[in-house]
Amino acid sequence: MSFIELIFLSVGLAMDAFAVSVCKGLSCRKIGLSQPLTAGLYFGGFQALMPLVGFLLGQSFQKYIESIDHWIAFVLLLLIGANMIRESFSKEEETVEASFGPRAMLPMAVATSIDALAVGVSLACLPGTNITAAISLIGAITLVISAIGVIIGHFAGGFLKSKAEFAGGAILILIGLKILLEHLGFIHF
Repeated sequence: MSFIELIFLSVGLAMDAFAVSVCKGLSCRKIGLSQPLTAGLYFGGFQALMPLVGFLLGQSFQKYIESIDHWIAFVLLLLIGANMIRESFSKEEETVEASFGPRAMLPMAVATSIDALAVGVSLACLPGTNITAAISLIGAITLVISAIGVIIGHFAGGFLKSKAEFAGGAILILIGLKILLEHLGFIHF
């Protein structure tokens, strides 16, 4: 996976955390440096940790799935992306607690990073994946995007939430499709 693809993958994964961060920003009466930084560290940390766990799990099964690994990567990214797009059309309003303490942030960080676990399995299926670069980029981009999300949510409101989820889902589906088409020999990069 190229550096540019890793950036797009990172941004796609960060969109769930961005959407929740916007909601967290909406819940803040006052905002300082600590709220965006806290959200960024929680979301970025878990978005980096989960792909590593998924990658290690995927590598342990690599020899059993080698002949279909491109299909696994495609299906996982398609399902994650489709779910994000489906959620972007949901009329159900999410309520988010105003606290930035561990009891509030930990469950949200885990919930928004479950898809990153599946992406880690997909990364294990791709030959030559530099997992250190991948998790560093995923974590750093999510940290920055989440911090910005809190600020935007506080000042601009929640209209970006569904657009972010839709864009993130579309990016993940396109990356999955590219992986499949490359493996099948239809495109070459």
